[in-house]
Amino acid sequence: MTDASSLKPGLRQRDYQPDAVGPLDGVRVLDLSRLFAGNVLTQILGDFGAEVIKVEPPAGDTLRGWKTEGVSTHWKIYARNKKSLGLDLRNPRAGEIFRKLVPTAHILVESFRPGVLEKMGLSPEVLHALNPRLVIVRVSGWGQGGPYRKRPGFGTVIEGMSGFAAINGFEDREPVLPPMYLADGVAGTYGASAALLALREAERPDGKGQVIDLPLYDPLFALLGPQAANYRLSGKTRRREGSRSSNSAPRNVYRCRDGKYVSLSGSTQSMAMRILQAIGRADLAADPRFAANADRLKHVEELDAAIGDFIGRHDQAALVALMEEAEVTVGPIYDVSQIMEDPHVVEREILADYPDAEIEHLPMHHVVPRLSGTPGSIRLPAPVLGQHSRDILEQLGFDEAEAARLISEGVVIDAALPLTEDAA
Repeated sequence: MTDASSLKPGLRQRDYQPDAVGPLDGVRVLDLSRLFAGNVLTQILGDFGAEVIKVEPPAGDTLRGWKTEGVSTHWKIYARNKKSLGLDLRNPRAGEIFRKLVPTAHILVESFRPGVLEKMGLSPEVLHALNPRLVIVRVSGWGQGGPYRKRPGFGTVIEGMSGFAAINGFEDREPVLPPMYLADGVAGTYGASAALLALREAERPDGKGQVIDLPLYDPLFALLGPQAANYRLSGKTRRREGSRSSNSAPRNVYRCRDGKYVSLSGSTQSMAMRILQAIGRADLAADPRFAANADRLKHVEELDAAIGDFIGRHDQAALVALMEEAEVTVGPIYDVSQIMEDPHVVEREILADYPDAEIEHLPMHHVVPRLSGTPGSIRLPAPVLGQHSRDILEQLGFDEAEAARLISEGVVIDAALPLTEDAA
């Protein structure tokens, strides 16, 4: 267990709220997904009160294996507010159990390669025969149709082929992939919205369930904006510009005297003029090279040099204070240790420490977004594999002896030592 004295100070301590009720209370979600996108999707639903049942294979969700210092931190964050049912779906008897579970659910999320669900005998047609109002979210790399549908679809490949990497980084260096799970995170967020849209339809008096085709590719490409239209108009692809913007100037990262960095943006005309005033270069505001945004973009090298010279003569804290007084949009570049000590983060509990058996205090992000009347909550810590298997079997009508037999035969995985029939 990590020594609590080694924790960064500042974060408030919070406990789980098992009795909290959210706007999705009464909605049951079956989560067959693995890794990131599906877990983000169902974590969002769980944060707002849905009962999320992770249906895990004997080895558990792959996300459990992503560890730091031997601790599954990804699992602890993205499996909060979920229950774990361990099922070996390769076993026909496990399939029978799952089919009993389907009519009790409102949403089902899966992330198998296209066609695998059908091979398991759980095609959308089969699932809808069991539950006509079921919303089925199918997460994949490339979608359920198209020539790439059978390809492996990890986010890394998506981030490259979506056009993101081509515009990320600096022009004289290689394209840069994001240092986090961008394609998965975007897809998971889109997927949560899509699931609720479909649920709204299913809940109408004559409503029916439907299938949501959720590739990682499509949402990330959509988020990148009008690149195709811009190319059609100009005949030019967007080049890598580092931290600059192709739409407005100034906008960049600048180095301070103490070696720290700040980010600055002048996305509106008034803000750009305010920046020039703040750095003591009101003369540039009247210079035709910098008077309008289109001109500033053409002369961005000279503009950055002037701003960078001013910023480079100040330490980060002093520069930020000066710019804030001038009402200029500037902020320090933070690493996570600084985020955890920032008074705004602490006050709003954007991060808070939750109890955990392995690291004593687990920093977790707040429920996003914040609703005034029906807020979400963190009710449950991430489950141990099979932690809720027995409870779910009991709900489905299996008696203790039947449950013990299924566990002892490996059909169902249970967190506790398996009961024998004699013990039952």
